[in-house]
Amino acid sequence: MQLDQFVRKHGEELLRLAYTYVKNIQVAEDIVQDVLLKAFEQQQQFRGESTYRTYLYRLTINRSYDYLRSWSYKNTILTNKIREVFQGTKSAEQQVMELTENAQLGQAILQLPIKYREVIILYYYKEFNIEEIAQLLNISSNTVKTRLRRGREKLKFILEEGEWDDEFSHKASH
Repeated sequence: MQLDQFVRKHGEELLRLAYTYVKNIQVAEDIVQDVLLKAFEQQQQFRGESTYRTYLYRLTINRSYDYLRSWSYKNTILTNKIREVFQGTKSAEQQVMELTENAQLGQAILQLPIKYREVIILYYYKEFNIEEIAQLLNISSNTVKTRLRRGREKLKFILEEGEWDDEFSHKASH
């Protein structure tokens, strides 16, 4: 398989996964580019201990975690928070008018702590089963079940309270 075929086959799905972690499309694209190039170059070294899809997901998740731990990410967050202070926030009415029901759910999911966000996305959107998620994240099945339950509870609270806080809309402070 040539590189361009490899990218077409796996790129979009991995891009969506990376974005759920880093919440920045350009960074997600960089992560996926790194992962796909590395995976393509090292195809022969894949041991087959899991499916190739699971392997690519694991590489993408690990690379996303590396980015989230990096100085670059922490500096970007600080810069964005400072910018928010000087630009103000949108009113609650504007938020409701701008967000559709699906967008609200997507934004609510992105609000979850990463350990809950990742299991919800892998289970509901990527359709991995509990065992596959446990293997992918290197945690027990019971931990996956607990995180799914707690993640759903937190998601319900966010949706009921309408507490949005992302790069596109912000909870009104008044």
